[in-house]
Order: sequence, then structure tokens, then C-alpha cells
Amino acid sequence: MNEVFLAAFALQWVAVAALALMMVGLLRQVGMLHERLGPVGALTLSGGAKVGEIAPAFELPSITGGDVRVGGIAADGRSTLVFFLSPTCPVCKSMLPVLLSVSRENADTTRLVFASDGDEAAQMKMILQQKLGDYPFVLSTDLGRAHGVGKLPYAVLLGPDGRVASKGLVNNREHVESLFEAERTGIASIQDYMARREASAATTGAAQ
Repeated sequence: MNEVFLAAFALQWVAVAALALMMVGLLRQVGMLHERLGPVGALTLSGGAKVGEIAPAFELPSITGGDVRVGGIAADGRSTLVFFLSPTCPVCKSMLPVLLSVSRENADTTRLVFASDGDEAAQMKMILQQKLGDYPFVLSTDLGRAHGVGKLPYAVLLGPDGRVASKGLVNNREHVESLFEAERTGIASIQDYMARREASAATTGAAQ
């Protein structure tokens, strides 16, 4: 009886050890997948200035005061992160703390500009409620069209030279950070990443 109990006990520990090894392997795979997806930019939409192209430059009044230039050569040498939002977009509002945090972290290299269109009174109400008064806030339908904005929230990162560095839908902090990573690595979007993978696989298959 004791021998049966000891055998069962030993088998139980073997099973536990096997599960532990499987978990370690799974975590490793998740980590590798995370590294592979790290550089991938946010999902882009068709239309508007493409990544790598010089974006149209706009001189626009900010409803928070003063004028703001979006696009063109940056006089201060910084990039410009344009965040397109709407007072009627709940996800846009939920992203504001993320945008403000990222803006503070990258203040030396990037300025943040908010962009929308529609009723100015509704925009000002949102600005007051969300405490956005310290940032440029422009109302321009043409700016959204120039960047192919069809869904919100959407962001475009313009380099100091006025080129579109990256752009896409941003629904979480990872999406926003991926715009900066895309600028650094040159992998502009999920579509770009997948296209490169397919091209690499095709080349490898042809070589074999």
C-alpha cells in the first residue's frame, strides 16, 4: 500500500514538473512574440500622406490661443505628434491621460498638438474638462483629410523635416508608443511589418 502511495506521489511531482516546464516554454514564446511585435506601428488607414512622404503644411489658429504650424520644417527641431479626437468619442477621452503622459516623457523631442473639427463650443468644453488648455488645439477638416483620418482616435507623428514618420489608430498606450518605435526602426505599420515578413518568407522559399 505504501509503495502504491509513494508511486502515485512521485508521479504527481513528475506531472507538476512537466507543467512547470511547459509554462516556462509558453512564457518564453510570449516574450519572443512581444519582442517581434514591439516595433510594429499602429494600424494605419488608407488615404492621406503616406509614411515617408512630406506632409502638407498648415498654419492654423489654436482655440487655446496663438497660431500653430502643423507640418513643414520644425523651427525647434522637434517632431510633432498630432492626435485627432472628438468630444463625442469616449475612447478618445480615455486616451488623453496616455497622450499627456507620453508628451511629458518626450517633451524634449516631440510636441503634442490636438486636432478636431466641428462645434467650437463643444471642443472648448472638452478642453476645460480634460485640462488641455496648455496644448495647441486646432479645428481643421482639411488637416484630417490630408492625413486620411477616417476613424478615431487617430495619431500622426511628423518628423522635424515634415515627413510622416508613422501614423495609425491608437486605442492604448502601446499603440502610441509604437508610433515612436516605428519612427526609430522604420517599420511604419502592421501592414508594413506583415509585408516584410511575407517578402522574407517568399525570398527564403525561392532560395530553397
